[in-house]
Amino acid sequence: MIVLAARLAFENLFAPEARRVFWKVLGLTVVALVVLWFILSGIFNAFVLPWAESFMSATSDWTGWLTLFLAIFAGIALALAMALLISPVTALIAGFFLDDVAEVVEKRDYPSDPPGKAMPFGVAMKSSLRFLGVVVIGNIVALFLLFIPGVSLIAFFLVNGYLLGREFFEFAAMRFRSPDDARQFRVKNALTVFLAGLVIAAFLAIPLLNLLTPLFAASMMVHLHKLISYKEANLRLRQF
Repeated sequence: MIVLAARLAFENLFAPEARRVFWKVLGLTVVALVVLWFILSGIFNAFVLPWAESFMSATSDWTGWLTLFLAIFAGIALALAMALLISPVTALIAGFFLDDVAEVVEKRDYPSDPPGKAMPFGVAMKSSLRFLGVVVIGNIVALFLLFIPGVSLIAFFLVNGYLLGREFFEFAAMRFRSPDDARQFRVKNALTVFLAGLVIAAFLAIPLLNLLTPLFAASMMVHLHKLISYKEANLRLRQF
């Protein structure tokens, strides 16, 4: 079930029906990251560079080495900051288009089923900020655990698997259920949702492709919710 949902979600990413959302999210994400790069560079030039220059002027004998070290440090720091910001920025932007992704999946793969109900704008805004918070918390925890040998990679998958699986599955379920029902349905299928979250975490760990993580995750959880719902409906029919 999880493998099928992941395969269908990956196919949906590049389906003709999904191209409008695909390019919209990708384009806005790239623009946001470019703007952030200039902001971070501006902060560095305004605050860090003047301090470094004054420090180097007081230690003129080491100016050459300090300049080289500063240039290397600045490049690494900016690159690391951008790497850490990719996931939160993507999550924030894509959060506003998750219903668009779900509608594409439902129309393309489940045309005979009743369509889901899109979230109101206020709820969508709240959901987008919650997705952002989940991604930020997951990555901060994983970053701190980088300093514990043998734990960091496992922690990254476990933390992100749980958080991403929970949030994206409840999003998919809330298109057809009340928030309380969606939460209970997720708890009832907690192991399946967690394992699906691990697949999303693995997708998140792939450079560049991780820009599409929210789109992949939303699509996958729409499929997973549908498949679990079908399975439970069939079990109920067999009982009668």
